[in-house]
Amino acid sequence: MSKVDSRPPRGTLTEALPRFLRILDDPLYTSLVDLQDLVNYETAAFWRARQVKALHLPVTTSSISSPMGLGSDSLPVQVDLFGVPTYLADSMQFLLEYGCRIADQGCYYLMPSFRGEETDATHLSQFFHSEAEIPGGLDDVIAVADAYLRHLTEAVLRELEGPVARIAGGVEHLTDFLAKPTARITFDEAVTALDGDPEYFEFHDQWRTITRAGERRLMELHGPAVWLTHFDHLSVPFYQATDATGAKALNADLLIGPGEVVGCGERHTDAAHALGALAAHGVSPDDYDWYLRMKQEKPLHTSGFGMGVERFFMWVLRHSDVRDLQLLERANGLPATP
Repeated sequence: MSKVDSRPPRGTLTEALPRFLRILDDPLYTSLVDLQDLVNYETAAFWRARQVKALHLPVTTSSISSPMGLGSDSLPVQVDLFGVPTYLADSMQFLLEYGCRIADQGCYYLMPSFRGEETDATHLSQFFHSEAEIPGGLDDVIAVADAYLRHLTEAVLRELEGPVARIAGGVEHLTDFLAKPTARITFDEAVTALDGDPEYFEFHDQWRTITRAGERRLMELHGPAVWLTHFDHLSVPFYQATDATGAKALNADLLIGPGEVVGCGERHTDAAHALGALAAHGVSPDDYDWYLRMKQEKPLHTSGFGMGVERFFMWVLRHSDVRDLQLLERANGLPATP
């Protein structure tokens, strides 16, 4: 990752300006706006060619996709909306699953998501999410997510190669990605390849997770991009379907640049399997009654993915801190200006 930093040296006059004024003449943010516009346009073009429909969805929900149970890796954001406890959407996946029952080729959106955890160099509490849901299984969604990332990368090189090269110090990381197929490795294979090193994995009672250091090591060995698949089922949220053993999730993370940029998975087709997964993860089914009824009334085999747009920009620009890649800075618990 590059050392580019939009923040001015301490003690300078520029540092005294609020961020929204400080960045106005910074070429990083001119390029950021160009990239945002490009992703919007090319995302619509990519899905239009596949007859996948864009949905307009609310940012409020009662059915968070990262509930406080086993496998949840983020905190929900709850607000009081005229006396009704409500969540700001951390993902629109459930509504995209609903949308697939109307739009039979699949559906997508590109809009904000909200998370309750602290921000850091690779995490935002408010970020833009490019999510899609399509008919089919894990292999189908891995193929389409990989094609989507390659489509965006080709567009960056076609439309913005010069500005990106100046900021990132070149575009070899983009051309290298396009030059060969993305590697694919299961979680069990990754543990074996990295000798179960505790620097690379965290071991819990019934499941394991990979660390950022582990992601980086896999990219060093197999990259520049790697699909890491079939996590321990209890390490992912309840909505991920399982393989025949019930022990492994039918899921995958795309590791590139800063680490995980895309997460995808196959869903439970029917209510019985989803209800069993809720119980296994220790999550009350009460807030998911509508979701279970949908699967009971209209079972459907779908899979979906979500890409963190700012993390994609981190990779494209070889930038070391995702917090710099918000045009308008947002962090939980801090006043927003403007």
